[in-house]
Amino acid sequence: MNQIKLKRIMESMKENNVPQLIVADPASICYLTGRMLNCGERMVVLYLDIHGNHKLFIGKLFPQSTPIEGAEIIYFDDTDYYVGMLANLMRENTVVGIDKVWPAKFLLPLMNKLNATKFIDGSFIIDNIRQIKDEEEQQLMRAASKINDAAMKKIIPLVKENFTELEIADKLFEFYCEMDAPEFSFDPIIGYGANAADPHHESGNSKGKLGDSVVIDIGCVKDGYCSDMTRTVFIGEVSQKGKEVYEIVKEANLRGIAACKPGNRFCDVDNACRDYISEKGYGQYFTHRTGHSIGMECHEFGDVSSVNENILKPGMIFSVEPGIYLPGEVGVRIEDLVLITEDGCEVLNNVTKDLMIIK
Repeated sequence: MNQIKLKRIMESMKENNVPQLIVADPASICYLTGRMLNCGERMVVLYLDIHGNHKLFIGKLFPQSTPIEGAEIIYFDDTDYYVGMLANLMRENTVVGIDKVWPAKFLLPLMNKLNATKFIDGSFIIDNIRQIKDEEEQQLMRAASKINDAAMKKIIPLVKENFTELEIADKLFEFYCEMDAPEFSFDPIIGYGANAADPHHESGNSKGKLGDSVVIDIGCVKDGYCSDMTRTVFIGEVSQKGKEVYEIVKEANLRGIAACKPGNRFCDVDNACRDYISEKGYGQYFTHRTGHSIGMECHEFGDVSSVNENILKPGMIFSVEPGIYLPGEVGVRIEDLVLITEDGCEVLNNVTKDLMIIK
């Protein structure tokens, strides 16, 4: 296991009086071990103990080719009572932290078997640590975003070529493969015209027409870390309303980024975007939070919303993506990833945000 990351987690467990922790989120297991273990419906658990008695419980169907430094690997058969095996190796009469993603079909038998002082949601311990990216992670995020920038520049001219939304997504995957990043960080959102006014539109067989706004929301995975970016362009021409909405969203994005500095709160970033859009009369059409944290997963703990008062700290990476969506008319979203630095932020995306009309 990564000993530096493990030390931080052990310190947090002690500070929060959580002597035993069940880690089940594949991304969190990978964060510590470097191994992405997706075992489907079968149980996989990294058991962490403040006394150092760390174990990885995994089915025999998933043999590990090498040991894990600092953790014993315990294998089980599908027919074993593997939750009981886990309980038998845990200490009783302590607080036990449980990963928020661990299924009830494993948790409930453990609660019946193990005499614990209390079971709590212990996800915050690793979530809070994963929010702060170290230098290596920051470099990986920069690399993923650089690829995403290049892909966006290739995709934008295609919106006038009579491709469907799904065909654009297929082309995007080809571009990612060419750049050695053959995995989407999420299903790309390509929305023409009225579809652009649906914030989470599912790409389909629609084609663009003259005057349409086109929302292009894309991301790839490179070396285990995600990218995410949105640009909105127009086909052939832009209406006065479309231009007005675009410039408002662009200014909201810039104001949000300006609020991204250590000591401010996530809600300050959201308010910077939302207040400006509301001031311009479109508040009711900004229908989602301003952003989300990102790293090994596209959506990680820590959202950019009006209710999140957590403080921004150097090493945090999240999106700033205000939007205005006028049903049946026009939709605009502009999204960048930002890295909080010691004195402000670094924007990880470099594709222009100037209004683009693709002819």
